Amino acid sequence: MSFTVAIDGPAAAGKGTISKAVAARFGFAHLDTGLLYRAVGAKVLAGAAPVAAARALSPVDLERDALRTPAVAQAASEIAVNAEVRAALVAFQHEFACREGGAVLDGRDIGTVICPQADVKLFVTASPETRARRRFDEMVNKGMDVAYDSVLADVRERDARDQSRAASPLVAAEDAILLDTSDLTIEAAVAQAIAAVDAVYPDAG
Repeated sequence: MSFTVAIDGPAAAGKGTISKAVAARFGFAHLDTGLLYRAVGAKVLAGAAPVAAARALSPVDLERDALRTPAVAQAASEIAVNAEVRAALVAFQHEFACREGGAVLDGRDIGTVICPQADVKLFVTASPETRARRRFDEMVNKGMDVAYDSVLADVRERDARDQSRAASPLVAAEDAILLDTSDLTIEAAVAQAIAAVDAVYPDAG
C-alpha cells in the first residue's frame, strides 16, 4: 500500500533530519526534494540552461557531495522560482510519493502542491536566528570561514524569496501540523513527528 508523509518548512528548521528519522521508523522511502533543485542548480552553475537541466535530471545527479555548498544552495533557491523548472520536477516527485511501501517527501511545497492529499502533513519551522545559528555551526564544523550575521542575512533573504515567489510559495498547508523546533532537541522534535504519523498510519506500532 502507499502512504505519503509530506514535510515542509524553511531551510535549517530540521525537516531533513526529522524526515529521515520518520522514514527509518516506519520503513518508508525518503526523498529530500530540495536535492532536486540543488542538482539542477549545480548543473546551471556548470553552464546548463535551467529548464533543460531539470528535464534531464537523473537519480545519479542527487548523489553528488558538492550539492551541499552555499553556492549551489543559492543557485537552487534562484532557479526554484522558475515555473518551468518546477513543472519539470513535479512528475519525479509524484511518482516517488505514490510508490508502494510508503514515502516521506520533504521540501517547501509538498503538502500544498506536490502531495495535497498526503496522509500526514507536517510544517517544520524555527526562528530565523535559530536556523541561522544551526547553519552557521554546521558550516564552521566543516571548516568554512563564515560570519553568523552573513548567514542570518542569507536565511532571511531566502525566506523572503521562497515565501513571495509566484510559483508554489513556501506556506504551511491548512491541514498541516505545525512543529516549531526553535526550543526543541532533535530527539523531542523527531518524537513529535513520529507520534503524528503513528496516529494515522494503519500499521503503526
